[in-house]
Amino acid sequence: MRAPIGSFDDARPAPDCLDLLTRPVADAVRAWSGDVPAEQLIYVDTDPEIADTAVFTEHYGQELLEQSANCVVVAGRRGGAATVAACLVLSSTRVDVNGVVRRQLGTRKASFASMELATGESGMEYGGITPIGLPADWPLLVDSAVVDTEWVLIGSGRRRGKLIVPGKVFAALPGAVVVEGLGV
Repeated sequence: MRAPIGSFDDARPAPDCLDLLTRPVADAVRAWSGDVPAEQLIYVDTDPEIADTAVFTEHYGQELLEQSANCVVVAGRRGGAATVAACLVLSSTRVDVNGVVRRQLGTRKASFASMELATGESGMEYGGITPIGLPADWPLLVDSAVVDTEWVLIGSGRRRGKLIVPGKVFAALPGAVVVEGLGV
């Protein structure tokens, strides 16, 4: 199978690769429903040593920078209450944590979550966190530019491998809120 974007040697429908995904991602793919069939979620095998965006795009093609999205975990505080959320922005941008995220979460302060919190709560590997399979109680803030991108390369839950999915999928994920200007 040929991937809809990029030049990858190994591309397969994600439902055929559940054993290569973390449990929460595999469970989400297995239970997939909606306008886009699960078979349109494409798994591509990639080298885990070059999973970070800059090195990844240098190896697999600079054009992927505008077709890739990063999913980062943030934590907000207001008084004694903490809120954990995920944010999805194009890889060519960064998350506006202290502006847009803080206002969306209704917190006085927001920051990137610790690696321990992000990986421990999500069940995913650092550097591979993906919006598919996140904890049900986490809000998912999605930059509108990601939803408007035809095909988007995202993490697979592991550093090895990526998922390529239609951008419109993200607006329909559990807890998703599409936000203009989340990525700056």
